[in-house]
Amino acid sequence: MPLYFHWLDGVGPVEVVAQRILWSLVLILSIFALRTGFGAFVAVLRARRLMLALAPSAIFIGVNWTTYIWAIHAGHVVGASLGYFLNPLVNVLLGVLVLKERLRRGQVLAIVVAASGVALMATAALETLWVSVVLAVSFALYGLVRKLTPVEAFAGLGAETLILSPLALGWCLWLASQGTMDFGREPLTTGLMILSGAVTTVPLVLFAVAARRLPFLALGLLQYIAPTLQFLCGVLLLGETLNRGQMLSFGLIWIGLILFALDSYRCARRTRRDVA
Repeated sequence: MPLYFHWLDGVGPVEVVAQRILWSLVLILSIFALRTGFGAFVAVLRARRLMLALAPSAIFIGVNWTTYIWAIHAGHVVGASLGYFLNPLVNVLLGVLVLKERLRRGQVLAIVVAASGVALMATAALETLWVSVVLAVSFALYGLVRKLTPVEAFAGLGAETLILSPLALGWCLWLASQGTMDFGREPLTTGLMILSGAVTTVPLVLFAVAARRLPFLALGLLQYIAPTLQFLCGVLLLGETLNRGQMLSFGLIWIGLILFALDSYRCARRTRRDVA
C-alpha cells in the first residue's frame, strides 16, 4: 500500500483521501446492490445507537488515512511504518485496560521484547514520531470501536464511509471549482484513484471481521506483518536509509512476534489435550 500511494505522488494528499472515501462508497453500494440488497445497510443507518458509535470510528479512520497518505507523499514511509509498529502495542494496552483481557507470561515476554524494538526504532525517528503516534492511536481506537460495536463488518464500513463522504465530496467540488482537481486529468492517475476504493475496502472489511472474532491482544500483534511490509517498501523500493539501530529494532520486533506465536501454539495444544 505505501508503494500504491507513492504512485499518486503529485496529487494533493487530501484529494487522495477524498477520492479514496468516495470510490470506497461507490464500491460498497455496488456490492450491496449486486449481492444482498440494501436491507442490512439501511438497518444500520436507521439504528441511532449504531450510528452514534460508528461516527467516532469514521473520524478515527479518516484521521488515520489523511496522516498516512501525507506521510507517504512527504517521503516518511519508515516513519509511517513505525506508527503501525506502535499500533499493536496500543492495541495490547487497550485490550488490558478497557477489555480486561489477561496476559499470559509468554505473552508478556513477547510484548516486552517487541516493545523494546519499537522504542529503539522510535529514538531513531524522533522528527516524525508525531506521525507515528497519530497513526498508532487513531487506528487502535478505530479497532476498539469496531470491536465493541455490534454491526456486520461490511455494513459498518459502509456507514463509516457514508459519514465521511459529505466532507470528501465537498472537498472535490471545491477543487473542481478552482480548476485544481487532479482526478480526470491523466488516465493512470484517475484509474489509480478509482482503484483506491478496492484497495481501501477489502483490507478494512477483513480487519473489521477479525476485530470482532479475535482477542484484541492477538489482533494487535498480528498487525506487525503490515508495517514490516511498509518498512521493507520504504527501504528496498523507495530508497530510504536503514541504520544499525533500525535493523536491531526490526529484529527485536520479530523475535517478540515469534515468541507470541509460540506461546499461542503451546496454549492451543494444551487446550486440545484438556478437551480430549
